[in-house]
Amino acid sequence: MAGIITTGSFPRSLLPGVNKWFGDGYNYRAPMWDKIFKKYNSNRNYEFDVAMIPTGLVPVKAQGDGITFDSMQQSFETRYVHVVYASGIIITREEVEDDLYDIVAAKRAEAMGRSFATTKETIAANVLNNGFSTSFLGGDAVSLFSTAHPYQGGTYSNRLLVDSDLSESALEQAMIDIYSFVDFRGKPISVMGERLIIPKELTYEAQRILNSNLRVATADNDVNAMKDAGVLPDGIHVNRYLTDPDAWFIITDCPDGLKHFERRALEVATDNDFDTENMKFKMSERYSFGWSDPKGAFGSPGA
Repeated sequence: MAGIITTGSFPRSLLPGVNKWFGDGYNYRAPMWDKIFKKYNSNRNYEFDVAMIPTGLVPVKAQGDGITFDSMQQSFETRYVHVVYASGIIITREEVEDDLYDIVAAKRAEAMGRSFATTKETIAANVLNNGFSTSFLGGDAVSLFSTAHPYQGGTYSNRLLVDSDLSESALEQAMIDIYSFVDFRGKPISVMGERLIIPKELTYEAQRILNSNLRVATADNDVNAMKDAGVLPDGIHVNRYLTDPDAWFIITDCPDGLKHFERRALEVATDNDFDTENMKFKMSERYSFGWSDPKGAFGSPGA
């Protein structure tokens, strides 16, 4: 829907007696993208992250032998290209003058602000939504969630070998797999799961799995091992912008995983056209979302 907002766009705004204008007053909750991405500021056209292959395990030095010298080098690159998101509206002077309720003029910033916020959440969530697709590849030339992420001398996985719905056993296996992550030289590293990201459809199942005092769906008097061990210390976060009702994700404490770069914060501007006397209102911002180190997340598309 596009076009200049005139008195014909809101004919009822010219007449008294309207009790309530509705459709724009929905609550906007706290941001969700920041539960997935770490935010960074940028002052460039794009940003590069470059993976580094570190030194390997240290060999034994036999008595009298020389030291074996290792090496280091760069690996794959990830580029974050910042995109401009912009929109605006045009309102005729007559609409502004004759609107008895000040609908458009007063509500324009609030309405468009929600549109920008929803757009940002959608762009962010799509990194996970598209994370299993080979049409969206990272710097290491595979999708975000893959069983074949390369390192020097082998591959590692940040998804279950057998795609599974969210369950106690699947979540346990995911945590074990995260504990098994290695660096780009194949050495074990210390990466832990921080939070579970789920669509709304898995809200109650996730609560039962992680927050029950005893083990779920069993007559045995076992403790809930994951709750008792304190895994996923940041808990459960429901993201309403996830599109697959079966997919679930774990965000880890990997330092250079999923990233959001803000090139330009949201800006608001207004102006009046001299010839038409129309009022113009616009908003714009510039940013990017993506991932550098795939070990920043673990995912399953469901069974």
